[in-house]
Amino acid sequence: MINRQRGIMSLHDHTVVSVETIKITTRYPRTIGRNARLGSHGDGPTSDAAIIRTDTGRAGWGLLAGPAADPGTVVGRPVGDLFDEEDGVPDEHRWLDFALHDLAGVILDQPVYALLGAAGSPTVPCYDGGIYFADLDPDDAPRGIDAVLGHCADDTGLGFTDFKLKIGRGNRWMERETGDERDIAVTRAVRAAYPEARILVDANDGYDLDGFLRYLDAVADCNLYWVEEPFLDSAADLAALRKHLDRVSPKTLIADGESHPDVDKLLDIAADGALDMMLMDVVSYGLTPWRRLMPTVAKAGAQASPHAWGLPLKTLYAAQLAAGLGNVPIVEGVPGDTVDVDTGRYLIKDGLITVPDQPGFGIPVPDQLNSGAS
Repeated sequence: MINRQRGIMSLHDHTVVSVETIKITTRYPRTIGRNARLGSHGDGPTSDAAIIRTDTGRAGWGLLAGPAADPGTVVGRPVGDLFDEEDGVPDEHRWLDFALHDLAGVILDQPVYALLGAAGSPTVPCYDGGIYFADLDPDDAPRGIDAVLGHCADDTGLGFTDFKLKIGRGNRWMERETGDERDIAVTRAVRAAYPEARILVDANDGYDLDGFLRYLDAVADCNLYWVEEPFLDSAADLAALRKHLDRVSPKTLIADGESHPDVDKLLDIAADGALDMMLMDVVSYGLTPWRRLMPTVAKAGAQASPHAWGLPLKTLYAAQLAAGLGNVPIVEGVPGDTVDVDTGRYLIKDGLITVPDQPGFGIPVPDQLNSGAS
């Protein structure tokens, strides 16, 4: 499909006639609990999205990539003024980054990953990002490590084979030493239960350097795929972490950049060999910025895996980005459903997500009654 001839009309032959804002509801398969910094993540959030329609009857939609701006700056404009095939969406219309990518793909009869260059594979490894501190819940009768293993087992039924484990219990929820010991026990229990799985760990900056090195020594034989946000960003500490990993677990990658990233600083750290994976969020950082940044990430010797937690739709966007830009070895999977949205063209099976060969993001415009048209 990515080689099919594009339609006779160009993007400039389609004029925006309306922008509708809608609410999209996510439902997780269970209550998602705590991590090192935050309390319960609940049963699923409600998010803002936009639908853009043209005078030619075409429509595209997507999550908002920032606060909604005045639709009047978009209505009446040719799509070609709002979207550049080589560069993406201009800064002043970035809130419509995903809706405009979807619309451009629909008009040009191309999947988004083809618009991005089709530099990667449309089948991408996808890990389970939904393994939180289930062992600590409920407060009056904590269920222990078996609860974490139960959630891993549940999510294998959703097609996942690899798991990212939240660690850092000693940062807020347990005494430091006891929490660190529980982190070690959970990591080892999941490795024992899933000897072939990629296991990733995410501390949400819940350790300091010395404590995290002790954790690594205790799980060195677990063959971790990556360690994510072990402590607050520090070039010196990340360099020390890399040196330590080279001794105890040399194949383990270092991932960072989800929380309030200083991208230039992270690129410098990557160029120095102390950061392997950059994680800026697929939506809040944005698809267009990722298009511009990825060559620089690769030049620095790093790879990318845009953060997608919170919304299953973000996983689908991250998979399109991976298939389009390449240099993304694995994406974050968010277990759950997007209510009244048909995402059935995407398939997660055997730890892989397959991106559909359909125009745009391959997700039909939802039939919503809670929209506000402009």
